[in-house]
Parts: sequence; structure tokens; C-alpha cells
Amino acid sequence: MPHSVSPDAPPVEDSILSDAPANPLVDEASSENGSDDFAEIATNAPPRAQKSNVTLKPEDLFMTDDEDDEEFPMSSAPSGEGKVDGNSPPAVSIPLAPSAKYSDPEVMLAFYQRLFPFRPLFQWLNHSMKPSNDFAHREFAFTLANEAYLRYLSFPSSDLLRKDVLRLNPARFEIGPVYSTNPRDRKTLRKASTFKPIAKELVFDIDLTDYDEIRTCCDKANICHKCWNFVTMAVKVVDAALREDFGFEHILWVYSGRRGAHAWISDKKAREMDDNKRRALAGYLEVIKGGSQSGKKVNVKRPLHPHLVRSLDILKDHFQTDILEDQDPWATPEKTERLLQLLPDKGLTDALRKKWDSAPGRSSSSKWADIDALAKAGVSRTLDSKALLEAKKDIILEYTYPRLDVEVSKKLIHLLKSPFVVHPKTGRVCVPIDTTRLEKFDPLGVPTVTELLGEIDEWDAGKGKEEEGEADGKRLQDYEKTSLRPYVEYFKSYVADLLRDERGVKRERDDGDAMEF
Repeated sequence: MPHSVSPDAPPVEDSILSDAPANPLVDEASSENGSDDFAEIATNAPPRAQKSNVTLKPEDLFMTDDEDDEEFPMSSAPSGEGKVDGNSPPAVSIPLAPSAKYSDPEVMLAFYQRLFPFRPLFQWLNHSMKPSNDFAHREFAFTLANEAYLRYLSFPSSDLLRKDVLRLNPARFEIGPVYSTNPRDRKTLRKASTFKPIAKELVFDIDLTDYDEIRTCCDKANICHKCWNFVTMAVKVVDAALREDFGFEHILWVYSGRRGAHAWISDKKAREMDDNKRRALAGYLEVIKGGSQSGKKVNVKRPLHPHLVRSLDILKDHFQTDILEDQDPWATPEKTERLLQLLPDKGLTDALRKKWDSAPGRSSSSKWADIDALAKAGVSRTLDSKALLEAKKDIILEYTYPRLDVEVSKKLIHLLKSPFVVHPKTGRVCVPIDTTRLEKFDPLGVPTVTELLGEIDEWDAGKGKEEEGEADGKRLQDYEKTSLRPYVEYFKSYVADLLRDERGVKRERDDGDAMEF
């Protein structure tokens, strides 16, 4: 999915990594000390907050579980509570106009202030409760409301990330790799070659526009429940391969907010893979090859690899319902001809063409059944039944197997949209997908930012008295009042599992370091 690019942006005198937009307006924001690195931003950029001298305090560095509970400000906080220093916008409810839209800056600011899970995001990327270079040397990139694209941002803690997000109020932000040194310091290095990416989650991107040649219900950026089944199939196949073939455990699937899904694999061995290993793994999962005008797109060796055998077992039922019935892929003469081209025997294809020409309204399910029926009827003396079976398996793979944007997966330097940001075109939040309830995930039912803020207002207006859970003095956080709650709690659970495993990994590493003199 493309990054935001400012069409009128002047070139920057700096080396831009290959995954950066062609003409980013600027390549870095101010440092955590509030320096004037934004002088190059166009005059139509959002207003700057007052310049400040932010210092890193002990409470910014070390967070307890109790502090984590207080990440989200309460909209009903008593006077004097929920205040922050003068360097950040106040953590209070922001009044919105009745006709406010998700693209309005005040809507985004209210979302970041009241709902965005900064600390779980920090813990996920830091792999620990205690700040480390896993987070401090991580690149972030902000896309501002005026499409200015700011790269090489970095933050020592979640609180400082939050302060900059509230100050700049980006339309969205992306996450890049962990670098060998702080990305903000790259220009001060004597040798540019010492600044290099050293770790990042292995990522995969599924985009429904890559299915346009086989989905019949929608095209381009449009989606519906029928074509979302392509994403469901892809998640099942890729997730199974990553877990069973490569042993990965910490896989987070995230809805892109519009027409796809992203996978983030956070296992340590995945994060430390170099580009060659990432390219090899992406190639392992790539089966569909060739553009819309190419011929046969599935050309696999026989006997089939166990991964493909497992994939066919996962996909066979989806092919019958989601493809043949819901998509009806061979309803037109042109599409029917495509099917005939994938069959191996001329005598059989001639007989099928004749039958289908005489019944132009015949469904794809019936046409699929006709293949076996005419083959068994002996319409061709030269028919090789084994070749026909293999061709049918290849057809199933062509219409159901994941169509990945493998370029996203091949390089450490690629940036990917952060979980929980708001998609600028739909207003939907990029929420995690619970794979144990994958079939129930509804992309069209994912809440929009304006719906979520409205849910907070409705909750507060209808309370009347303290709700259950507040009797012990602990108020509900704003996200707990909304339909975002199950997604945040799922993400927190995922992060907790990751941190539990990381503690064991880091303990082993620390023990090993202690032996060195």
C-alpha cells in the first residue's frame, strides 16, 4: 500500500532509503529537545505547538503495570487530574463540532489523546517494559495533514512518542526498522555506512486490489463481505505456514483500515533476519506469478510440497463456496475461455466449450462439475486423468491462494502503517484481527474514529451514577467505553505473551554477557 507523498515537495539533500517516498518534504522532525528542525515544512502545515525543552525524566523511562492502567486519560477526570506539562496539549476532552468528520484535525487529536494505545505499542516494539534501543533506535515516519512526510523520527519512551504525536497530530504514522544508532543522529556520523537497519519485524501485506482479476463483486479500493473472504483465506494459509513450517509464534494480524491486512511477526529470530533470508521466505510463500495478461500463473513441481498440500486442504471448501458460488468467476464468455485455457486436453475443452455455448447462463459451480462429468463420459480418448487432476488443483490455487505484495516482506528498511492508526480514506481504525475468530471478523463493522468518540460521549452522558468497576475508585479509561475495547485488550494480551517469552530470551543473553571479561 503506497506511502503518502507530498506532490509539491522539494528535494532534500540527504540520502533517502529506497522505501521512502520519492520526494519527501522533510526527512526528520525536531529532536526530543524541541529543536527547530521543522523550518523546511511548507506554510500550510498544521500550526506548531510552542517550542519547548523536553527532558527525559525517570518516570518517562520506567513504567509499572499500575501506570499502564492510566495510559488513557479519562474524559470525566476531576479538576486537577489528567494534566500534563506545558509542552503537550492538555489531556482533557476536546469538544467536537456536531458535523465533525474523521479527517478533521480536532477529531484526530481527540483520538490520539483519548484512545490510542501508546504504551502497549511501546511494549510491543521495545520487547520489554524497560526502555531499550529496540525502541529508542526505531524509525517512525509521520504523514501530516498536509501530506508532508517526516522520516527518521525516534523516541526514547512511549510518553515522548505520545507528546510528539499530540504536538504534530499526524494523519497517520508508520513503523520502520531498528537502526544501529539513533536515526536522529545519522547526519552526525563520520561514516554513513555505520548507519544501517539491524532488526525489524517480518511483515506481510495482503491487498485486495491484487485480486481484481479474479474477484467479481468489487474492484480497486472497494470491498464487500464476499471479497473479504480472499483475505480470510490468505490469513489462514500464511499463518499456518509461518507457524508450522518456520516455528514462529508471535504473529499479529492487523486490518489495514480499508481493503487488506498486514502480518507482523515479532519472534526474535524473525526480527533479526537479514534481507536475503526475508527474500527467501517471501519466495517460499509466493505461488501466484505473472500479471493479469499472463498465461498460467501456477507452475509448481510435482509431487506437491507439503505446504501446498496443506494449503489445498485449507482452501478446498472455500473454493466451493467463496469462489464458485459467491464470485461465480466464469460467468462471462471471456472468463470461461480463461478456464478452458487452464485445462490440459483439447478434446475435453472442445466438448466443454460446446456444452457451455449452448447454455450461456450456466453457473460456475455447474461448469466446474461439468469438467469431471464429461471426462468420465469419455469425450476425449487422449485425456490423461492424472494431468487433469493436477490442472484442477492448480486452478484451485490460482483462485484461492494468497496474492502477497512480496516486496513489502523482502527488505528491513520497508516502513509499514502502525496498528491502531486511522485510515485516512475510511476513518476506520487499523485494529488487530483475532485469528481464533477469523471467520467472524467484519471489516465493514470496524469502528470509525468519529463513531468511537461519539460512543464516549454517549457513555458519559448516560452514566447518571458511577458504573460497575468505578466503585473501588478506579475509573474506566475512555477506550473501555467504546467498541475499540476488545481490540485493545486483544493487543495487550498479545504483547503480554511476547514480553513473557522475551524475558526468557533476554535473561539467557544477560547470563551469557556476564561470563565475558
